Amino acid sequence: MQISKTANQTAARRKKPRRFSFRHWWKKSRPLTFVLLCVIAAVMLIPIVFTFLYSFFPKSEISDYLNQRSSYDVSKWLPVLFSPSQVSLRQYYKILIEQPQYLKLFLNSVKYSVGILLGQAVIIPMTAYGLSRFRFKGRDALFFLVLVLMLLPFQVTMAPSVMTLRALGILNTPWAVILPMWFSPFYLFLVRQFMLGLPNELLEAGQMDGAGTFRCLWQVVLPVCRPIIGASVALSFADCWNLVEQPLIYLTDSSQQPLSVMFNQINTDSTDVAFAGAALYILPMLLVYLYFQDDILLGVQLSELK
Repeated sequence: MQISKTANQTAARRKKPRRFSFRHWWKKSRPLTFVLLCVIAAVMLIPIVFTFLYSFFPKSEISDYLNQRSSYDVSKWLPVLFSPSQVSLRQYYKILIEQPQYLKLFLNSVKYSVGILLGQAVIIPMTAYGLSRFRFKGRDALFFLVLVLMLLPFQVTMAPSVMTLRALGILNTPWAVILPMWFSPFYLFLVRQFMLGLPNELLEAGQMDGAGTFRCLWQVVLPVCRPIIGASVALSFADCWNLVEQPLIYLTDSSQQPLSVMFNQINTDSTDVAFAGAALYILPMLLVYLYFQDDILLGVQLSELK
């Protein structure tokens, strides 16, 4: 009797359907996921790779290749060049030495990006620290305004911004582009939400050691917030480097425009150096991303854990 009872229980267990296990499914599908991610990464990297590759083509060869865009047959694929007939740096020489306009616009973009990042490095951590760690009347209402500004598109705030900048007397100056970006609500939101997850014991330990408000911020909070600050710096630099609408609206002098605004015009006037200009334009963003790559990944992981 005991043996038959045990056998029936074993059979019932075998018939019982298994519950779905995400961990089991993930282990089985990991190779397929890896292949899929590799395909997506390759599709995204192909334009960048060909941009740098074509920047070393001779001017005559790249000009002939670009002229095919308006005369190729729709029923045929546009030919792809994988290697130049002769490796040449003539494109870079022309765009950096013979045409100083590109270098001037490049330096304008550097000026705007550095100015914006320096201002954000001072204002955003201090503001996020105050909104996350201090209790005062109107704090939640102030943070709600930050969320509203983050959701509003630039087209909605464009007219009030122009009126404010004209009243301040900084319209058509570099400060018209730099100053509003210091108070970016998106990065303020990111840093503030990260600081909310910090344990109170961390600050209490600093205060017991005699640290004041600014010393706690500088020596306790900011080192812990390095991943989210690094991610914010990388994302903010991409925004600053690709500014288009703000310079077009706030600046009327073409000599003060950044490279992101005038890049299309330069490529239209000089198609033989289009790829060299694109490669130089991509390079700063690529270097910044590679430098802050670990901070970006760690910041995203810590944000998910919180």
